Amino acid sequence: MAQNRDRFSTTTRLRLLGEQTAARVYRSQTRRQARRSRLTGRAALLALVLCTLIVALAYPTRQYVSQRAEIAELEEERDAARERVEELRDLKARWKDDAYAEQQIRKRLHHLRPGETGFTVRGAASARRQDAGRPTADRPWYAVLWDAVDNADKADKADTAAGADGAGTAAAAR
Repeated sequence: MAQNRDRFSTTTRLRLLGEQTAARVYRSQTRRQARRSRLTGRAALLALVLCTLIVALAYPTRQYVSQRAEIAELEEERDAARERVEELRDLKARWKDDAYAEQQIRKRLHHLRPGETGFTVRGAASARRQDAGRPTADRPWYAVLWDAVDNADKADKADTAAGADGAGTAAAAR
């Protein structure tokens, strides 16, 4: 009975609690020491060298990537320029053909052969653009003339885009 009584005494409980706490502290200290021992001076030096290499190679790598992108862009421009040169060569070869030149002269300059009567077909696109209610007497003659030239050019392009015959000009043989 004396032993049971001693087990519940305050001093016994405090001593037991102290021993348990000391065991926990000892275990945690050994764990910390084990963790500390993993990071040696060599590992720290290796980490420092790796960080230095990464920093040292970052700028040249960025330059390399940007230069490769610039080279790719310039190659695309070169390819586009070569395609344009080929298109211009084809156009030059077409203009050497008399039939093509005559077709373009008739279409662009509204040229007619002797005995032909020319007339202009105004498409819906060109009719909508006309300003019928706009007074021309209030404006100088050269402004009216210039607007007429601009409107004719715009109507010509609109008719061509709409699928009209060339520039909207048809020639009928008499």
